[in-house]
Amino acid sequence: MQQAVHYSDWIGSQENRQDDITGSSVQAVLNVLDDVATMLGNGDRLPPLWHWFFFLPRAPMAQMGSDGHPKRGGFMPPVTLPRRMFAGARMIFHSSLIIGQPATRDGEVIAVQEKRGGTGTLVFVTVRYRIMQSGRLCVEEEQDIVYREPGGPVTAPTPIAGVPHAIDGAWVQTITPTPVLLFRFSAITFNSHRIHYDRPYAMQEENYPGLVVHGPLVATLLMDLVRRNTDRTVVKYSFRGKNPLFDTYKFHLVGQLSGDSVTLEAQGPDGTLCMTATAELKD
Repeated sequence: MQQAVHYSDWIGSQENRQDDITGSSVQAVLNVLDDVATMLGNGDRLPPLWHWFFFLPRAPMAQMGSDGHPKRGGFMPPVTLPRRMFAGARMIFHSSLIIGQPATRDGEVIAVQEKRGGTGTLVFVTVRYRIMQSGRLCVEEEQDIVYREPGGPVTAPTPIAGVPHAIDGAWVQTITPTPVLLFRFSAITFNSHRIHYDRPYAMQEENYPGLVVHGPLVATLLMDLVRRNTDRTVVKYSFRGKNPLFDTYKFHLVGQLSGDSVTLEAQGPDGTLCMTATAELKD
């Protein structure tokens, strides 16, 4: 008789990855962000959050599931619920990673919780990462991954004019989430989840009204709004996904600086709050 799988058994599961913080990958990120003015190369500081473009899980084709994600198990618990979402993260930037040097990332599953919600069963997995370079701790991060049951059809938003939640003096940027942008972000993060580039799959299999904008892409764009508007150093960053965004309409980024903190939002075309984030700064 097969033993029952207890997801809590994965608490304490660990992995270690090594990678070179290469200038070629940094240039790819700049190109995806359409930043032709910034010059970064070996010896320069890696912008905060850009560690996401390294230490990538490059699973072979034989280990891929039908949705484009690697099959479950290994470092992460083998949750059988079909939908997976990067729900949020909290990070501390102790020291900048330096481009052109190797680094290591240690990961550990620190919590697994199963809950019942309005959409059915949910499993929350929290992973802690520590990134080291040249013997120093550079980044600490906790990520929240949520697994859930299939949901019903997601209604397409009805766009409205303007940016409803922006106040005077706020940083505002409008994003056009083209399929090319989504594909290129999938490429630089080695993310083959089909909801981001396979429209028939996204709409017919997962009941979305279009291609889904990556949560990490939205979080990266919010951090980039900070980078483009202040020279101060980001020492902490956190975000929480609220609602999905799709390639069918433009969406808006809004940032409000108050003292040493920036409050950030991603607003859907209908004014729906889709992601919230906070960046803490120092001089």
